Formats: sequence, C-alpha cells, structure tokens
Amino acid sequence: MTKDYNAIGREGVAALQRGDLASARTAFEEVTASGTSSAQGWLLLAQTCVAQKDVAASKAALDQVLALDPRNPYAMLMKGDLLAEAGDDRGAASFFTAALNAAATYANLPPDLIERLKRAEQQVTASNARFEAHLDQAVPPAARPPRLKQAIDLLTGREELYLQQPTSFYFPGLPQRYFYEREEFDWVPQLESQIPAIRAELDAILEDRDSLTPYIQPDADRPQRDHALLADPRWSAFHLYERGQPHPANAARCPATMAALQALPISRIAGRGPMALFSVLEPGTHIPPHNGMLNTRLICHLPLIVPPDCRLRVGSETRAVEAGKTMIFDDSMEHEAWNDSGETRVVLLFEIWRPELTKDERAALTTLFSAIDAYPIG
Repeated sequence: MTKDYNAIGREGVAALQRGDLASARTAFEEVTASGTSSAQGWLLLAQTCVAQKDVAASKAALDQVLALDPRNPYAMLMKGDLLAEAGDDRGAASFFTAALNAAATYANLPPDLIERLKRAEQQVTASNARFEAHLDQAVPPAARPPRLKQAIDLLTGREELYLQQPTSFYFPGLPQRYFYEREEFDWVPQLESQIPAIRAELDAILEDRDSLTPYIQPDADRPQRDHALLADPRWSAFHLYERGQPHPANAARCPATMAALQALPISRIAGRGPMALFSVLEPGTHIPPHNGMLNTRLICHLPLIVPPDCRLRVGSETRAVEAGKTMIFDDSMEHEAWNDSGETRVVLLFEIWRPELTKDERAALTTLFSAIDAYPIG
C-alpha cells in the first residue's frame, strides 16, 4: 500500500502546532526520508529540530533546504541563528545578510518573516561593529597607511567600491585612483601663479553672461541624454577650446588663460582635444552622480571663484573645493559636485593625458580616437 506522505506531513504540522515535537519530528523525518519531500518539508523538520535544540540535525535539515531552495530566507535566518549561538559571528552575519538580500526581491512578505528580518538587520549591524572594533585593536586607525586604510574601509563596508566605468572607451590596466595630488605634477605651480591674470579675464566674462551656454547640451543627432541639468543654465560653460580648436570668439577674450593652457600636457586630437572651459555653477546647484566618457584622461579644476560649501565627490572620497588649489581626478569614476552656497562657483576645467600612458600609447590613442571620430555617418 502506497503511503500518503502529504497526509503524514499534515499530521506533522498539526503535532508541531500543538507542541508535540516528538510526533512532529517522526512525521517529518518519514516524509523527508521518502525522497519526495520539497524544501518546505525539510524546513519543517529543521524548525522541529531547532525547537528540540538538536543542533546537528537542525543544520543537516537546513542544508537540505538550501540545496533545494538556495534563496530561502527562512532557512538562511535559521542557519544564521545556529551559527550565532555557536559563536561564529561572521558566519552568522553572512547568512543574515544573504537573507536580507533575498527577501528584498520578494513582495508581500509575511509578518513573521518581516520581524525576523528586522532582528537580523540589527544583528548584522552589531556584528559589523564588533568586527570593526576587533580590527581597530589589531591595526589601530592611526597606524594605517592610506591604502591600507582604504582596504580596511572597503572590507568593513565603511566605504563603497567604485571603479572606472567610462561611458564610451575603456583602456585596461590603469590605476583605479579617485584623486591625484597637485604636488605630483610639475606644471601646477606655474599654472596657479597665473591665477590673477586668469581671474581678471573671468571677471570680465561674468559681467556679460550672454556668452555662457548650458554645460549639458542636447544633440539632435543622438538620443536625448538623461541628465538632470540638460540645457540648464544653472551649470554653464564658457568654452575656450571646443572640439580641439580655440573657440573663435571666446579665446580672443582670454589671451592670458589661453597662454597658460598652452604650457599644459593637454591632449591634442583632431576634432576632440584640447578641451577647456570655465565651468560656472550657480548657487544651490548640485551636479548629480555621473561618469565621464574616457579613462585615458584626467580632469583638472583650477578653482577661481569658490564660496564656502562647495564640494566634489569622486568615488567614495569627497573633498572641499579651495580657491587656487588645483584638483585633478579621474572622471571615469562616478563623481558629483555641489555648490551649497548663495554665490556662484567658477573653475577653469581642462583635461590632460593620464600620466601612466606611455608616449607610444598616447600616439596610438590619438590615431584611434581620430579614426573613431572620422567614421562615416549614415
């Protein structure tokens, strides 16, 4: 006579509900031993074994659940509880985190699961704090070299990992650095010494803002760009070099600025570079997170008019913008900027070759980019 394992399972559920753990376990063990059990049958057996405090049997049943249903949040939470009771703090946190991630993909979670997930979230937070305190004791923050500090911050989740993600062209093997220090470039002191002359030309421009254009412009020959500041004059530009050529009218108004740019290691690619402009950010304006087109360049800001509360974030690092102090960064990393003041912020913006590129690589890239831009349209 064929056994009705569904009926046996129902008997087990009834026994579990009335607190008869022995009868419930017998029923669930019979169902799971038949080879016909679903993940739910193994989960019921695991719940019964947990209630009986049979750790070994609980783990074995939960492993069967996760073999059949790897994203079962109940099983992951129960496995985390068992590991926490055994003193495996990091193992428990890994299962709690996995359960939280899995549950986030489901809709209409049952109330009991929501409560267990809230508790798991609290346990993960407490576990992370204990782990960070352990590392702080082993390697005190004050004794950490900068790169080790960043590595530990990534390990503990204090910092998010950002990598180069250019929207157009990626060149492999370049360092993943957010900011470069101005002291690394021998041309910076000479550029900064020209600030008074550059600022005088900028002041004259700002007296007549009709020559400014929105920084983000629509292109009728391309799909419309999804940018919060598209065609918005709150972020505007006064172009000095555009598409590799001096801007016909603007460059003539800024001879000192153009002379200062001539001395820099800017890229020169027909139809593409140099690129240089005054970037004007109006009061209370936020440039939202975005990535640049290439990782073969660095973007340079020479801050000229900088009220308080101006910041630039590249990757996970945010720096205050300081007047007269050049900022150099990889814009293929996600970045954003803020002017939270009540005044206008202006920087001279230009691009340079990545210093890690060899002379031959720069020459080959120049040829490649020229070929890309020359490809026939239509």
